Amino acid sequence: MKALVKEKPTIGLTLMDVAIPSYQDNEILIKVKRTAICGTDLHIWNWDAWAQKTIKTPMTIGHEFMGEVAEVGKNVKDFKVGQRVSVESHIAGTKSRNARAGKLHLDPDTINLGVDRDGAFAEYVVVPEKNVVPLPDSVEDNLASILDPFGNAVHSTLSFDLVGEDVLITGAGPIGIMSAAIAEHVGAKKVLLTDINQKRLELAAKVCDVETLDVSTMPIKQKMTAMGLKEGFDVGLEMSGSEQALRDMVDCMIMGGDIALLGLPSDEIKVDLSQIIFKALNIKAIYGREIYETWYKAIALIESGLDISKIITHTLSYKDFQEGFDLLNAGKAGKVVLNWD
Repeated sequence: MKALVKEKPTIGLTLMDVAIPSYQDNEILIKVKRTAICGTDLHIWNWDAWAQKTIKTPMTIGHEFMGEVAEVGKNVKDFKVGQRVSVESHIAGTKSRNARAGKLHLDPDTINLGVDRDGAFAEYVVVPEKNVVPLPDSVEDNLASILDPFGNAVHSTLSFDLVGEDVLITGAGPIGIMSAAIAEHVGAKKVLLTDINQKRLELAAKVCDVETLDVSTMPIKQKMTAMGLKEGFDVGLEMSGSEQALRDMVDCMIMGGDIALLGLPSDEIKVDLSQIIFKALNIKAIYGREIYETWYKAIALIESGLDISKIITHTLSYKDFQEGFDLLNAGKAGKVVLNWD
């Protein structure tokens, strides 16, 4: 089968022929139909410091995808050949306190598809049955391939009650934009999405109807005043990993406000803890999705009318993967989907 492999410890990927993977009694072989390129995949492509210490080559990468069940292990009971599915890419263990308590997203023994084991940038991939998510007909293939990152947005955005609340979102990457769309959909009062990339803010305007701000042209506090907010934002969603963005967010929060952190900094950052303490801010760090409640909510949001389809700006053949990675590295794309049909 064809697969995109991190063959050597260097920049890029190699499209090559590899063996179709074998599967165990509790696993499912999936015929991949669509994959989406994630920020993690970009790290691996660019072979940055994180990738160098994390990835063992050769490795088939990729974890955002959908496909059809091709074959099942003898103990698999709930899935049939030909069924449309997506997959939770965090493969949790069973022994830790959190895993035994059902908090699978907090299991320290989690293995990541496409990072710790061969992933989905291939014609076939093998995953445990417990990680497979059935897809309703209402979620078309391209959209189904981005349920994983959409789930990150759902987990972050719905961490707090947003009904009637004023929400600040820093970072207009795909997850930040989807978070803005979710906040608007579930009843937030006012939503402000910030970035320094005007192209990203223009894409956001196609996905949702929220206030946007290029923070290189105006401070958030000035925009906040123009929006009629007197005390600050009730909820903050930090999606950029930027030290300055987090500082600005803390400065613009209401007393007792809630902040969710999803953006991953490239290095250590400094924040004024005294300001956080004296404002009595509640800060929650987000990692992945709540397994599997987030998947239920993500699909329910789409079925209730939330349209995030325009976040997908490019659909390419898997053979044109180079173009997809180039677009993302240049900041000229939202989500890029690769077609494996």
